[in-house]
Order: sequence, then structure tokens, then C-alpha cells
Amino acid sequence: MNMIPVQSSNVSSIGYENGLIYVRFHSGAVYQYRASEELFRQFLAAPSKGRFVHQYLTPLPYDRIR
Repeated sequence: MNMIPVQSSNVSSIGYENGLIYVRFHSGAVYQYRASEELFRQFLAAPSKGRFVHQYLTPLPYDRIR
């Protein structure tokens, strides 16, 4: 899976594969969120990636993988 670098004070890169959104934070932590590809497209277009994570992703089922 390819991670896409993003401009954010909190998020380093994001990716999507098989129903999971992957988020790598500047701290090095990586989380996967169970979500649709449509939500990932909205994430890519969001002006604030950190705000998007807090508003739309953290309420979803997720796992820290690193």
C-alpha cells in the first residue's frame, strides 16, 4: 500500500487499502481505521487532516499498529 504524504502539523501520511484508512502521525504512530474509500477521498480533500481525524475517524473502530 502506498502512503500519501500530506501537509499537516499532526499527520505525516495517509493511505487506503481493503476497507482500512491508514494514518501515520509525525510522532511515528500508525493507526488503521475501518472506513469506506469515499471517506478516504474526503480525508484527502480535507483542509485540516488533524481535525478530520478527530471529527470523523476516531469515532470509528480502529487499531494502533505501530
